[in-house]
Formats: sequence, structure tokens, C-alpha cells
Amino acid sequence: MDPKQVLGAFLTLTMFTMLGNMIKKDHFDTNQVSLQDISVVQFDASKLMEQSLVALPRFTKAPWKDIGKELKPCWTKQGFQAKHSKGFIVFSLTNGPEYHISQIANAVVVARHLGAVLVLPDIRGDNIGDTRYFQEIYDLEKFVKSIDGVVEVTKSYPDELMAETLDVVRVPNRVTENHIGEHIEPIFRRKGSLRLATYFPTMNMKKTKENKDLDSLVCLATYETLKLQPEIHEVVDSLVERLRTLSRKSDGQFIAVDLRIEMLEKKGCQGNGDSGKKRCYNAQDIGIFLRNIGFDRDTTIYLTQSRWHKSLNSLKKIFPKTYTKEGIMPVDKKGKYLNSGSSELEKALDFSICSQSDVFVPAISGLFYANVVGKRIESGRTQILVPGKVTSSSSVADFTSPYVSKKNHMAYSCFC
Repeated sequence: MDPKQVLGAFLTLTMFTMLGNMIKKDHFDTNQVSLQDISVVQFDASKLMEQSLVALPRFTKAPWKDIGKELKPCWTKQGFQAKHSKGFIVFSLTNGPEYHISQIANAVVVARHLGAVLVLPDIRGDNIGDTRYFQEIYDLEKFVKSIDGVVEVTKSYPDELMAETLDVVRVPNRVTENHIGEHIEPIFRRKGSLRLATYFPTMNMKKTKENKDLDSLVCLATYETLKLQPEIHEVVDSLVERLRTLSRKSDGQFIAVDLRIEMLEKKGCQGNGDSGKKRCYNAQDIGIFLRNIGFDRDTTIYLTQSRWHKSLNSLKKIFPKTYTKEGIMPVDKKGKYLNSGSSELEKALDFSICSQSDVFVPAISGLFYANVVGKRIESGRTQILVPGKVTSSSSVADFTSPYVSKKNHMAYSCFC
């Protein structure tokens, strides 16, 4: 059969179904599928019925959720006593805030265990020579104050290390005291100072076996140390306010989606994982998922992709109010934050906006997702939806992040 005939038959059948419902109810149900809704489906003659069923919404009401109670820290600094400091721990922050959080936590834990002075880190971007001072992105005074009495910090690189080439010691994310004692301390005692480089054998942030003293230190270092410096904080606030203004029809609520084209194109995103589930979701996947669980066309969506890419058109066709930073950034800020050739500022904006949105959807699994979840648990913003196939028996709860539904994120050990 000719594809146009198939499409015509489908639309005719749909119209008769809707007419029948009108006769029964004497009015249009506002949650019924409209011809405008149907128009966003990409029809293919050979897969017409399959695609139309996938694209039609399964839920009749947008699943917005009220923000919960902000949690308070369970840890206290009172249990820490200052140690006599000797030697230095040097390190750099790399690859964006989701990595910075883990790198700073490792450095604080190691320096505390060794009784070493922590050298204020620099921030290194993706490109050679893309190096920034710590205070260009983070609030220096808040950082120093947060670990005062726990670890001594020097704000400048020590003169005595200028002529030295420090040994680089690789440290696993979420380093343990046993690892420090066995693999790091002997080198530190012999050399006097070290440079740390954190690597990531695992990207998850699940709870681990309890160690009260270490857990308190890790919680402090993970959630208290890194705060955006005032100027960047103001830019984040302005972007969030802009998104809320665009979301008037949904009471100012918006969705943030971590979707970056360069990540989707990497090998790790190709194919399915061992469980058969997809590792990553593209723009069309996200659009169909959000539509199937009940979000309507007026929903505002923020993407972590910095600039528009043609592959995002399928999402914008379903949700016209889909934006990247480029689309909502004030003109006078674009030079510094989008056109500087550095990705670190963009990553800082993304991480903070995804932590503050009403709903967060990770199109990509990894450390960004895991550490954004931690920030959201702290603030009570626990509507985190992991994409998946929506069926007639699905509920919105089926797609809630396991970090939240199972309460197995490290943050649940840190906040009460």
C-alpha cells in the first residue's frame, strides 16, 4: 500500500475514534490526543503503527512533583582536631564539577590522613594551556573556611616546591584509609610531598560500608567545599530565572536534561549495556519518553548541549520550548561563557542548573548524573527520571532514579 494511503487511513481512523468519544462525552477531553500531537510523529510506511503507538502519551497528566524538604548535614566538624601539618599535597581539578567534587574529596581525605598541607588546586580544562585559578570558578574564602581546623590550606604554591618535580600518585575515587596507608603513605614519608591524580574505576556514588569518622570527612569535603564564586552564581540565577519565565504555563517549572552530542557519539554510548538497557539516549528518545509519561508540548526543557545541533530538532518538534545555553544566555555574557574557548565555565553552569531544575533527566549515565543526584537529594529536588520504555502498565515511579527510590546514594548517609 502507498505510504500516503496508510497515513490517510490512520488519521481517518483516529478522527472517527475522537468523534465517537465526543458523542459519548458531549465535549473534548483536554487530555485526548489531538491532530497537532499526531503531527510530531515521524511516520514510516513500514513501521507506521509501531511508531504511532510509541509516540502517543501513556499518561494524561504532567508528573510534576513538589520540591521536598531541604535536608541538613548529619556530619559535624567538632569531631575533627587539627593535626600538625608537614609536607604538601598538590593536585588539580579537571573535567568539570562532577569530577571536581570527587577530586577535592580525595585530596582532603588524603591530606587529613597524612597530616599534610593542601595546596590550593588550579583548574585545568580540556585544551592544553586552558588553566584557571581556583577562585575564577569557586568561592575561595568559603572553601578555606569549610575545612578550617580539618586540613591546613595554602593559597599559593610553596616556594620550596618550585624547583622540584613531584611524584604523581594515582588515587582511586572514594579512596579508603587502607589504600592510603598501604599505597600512598610510604611514598609520602619518603618524598615529603606528592601530587595526586584521581582516577575513576567506578562512576557510581552508592553508599559504602559505614566508617563514621571517614564518612563525616568525605561528606564535608564532598558537599561543603565547592561553592560557585558570586559572579558565576549570578549568571546561573539569571539563566534559571529565564527558564522559569519561559515556563509560565507550567507554574515556572522546567526540566533539565543532560544531553551532550559529543558524549552520545563516543564508543561508550553505542549499543546496550550488559542488562540490555541503553547506556545513552538521543534527543528523539528523550522527547518520546517525556511525552509518553505525560509532559505536554508547553513544557520547557534545558539541555546541557551548549549550541544547537541538527540532531536536536526531533526533540524540539515534540517540545518546542527546548533550549541550550546559547538560546537563553544574555548577549553580554556569551563572550565570556560560551565563546572563550574554555569548557570549564560552561560545565559549571550546566551542573548548577541541573541541580536546581524541577525535574532532572540524565540522557547519559555517569559521574555527572551521580553527583547532580547528590546535590538534588540535599535540596529536596528528588524528581530524577531515568529514561526507559514506557508501556501501558508503567507508572512514573518506575523511572525514578534508583539512587532515590532505593535511597542508596551516598548523600543519604550525609544528610538527615
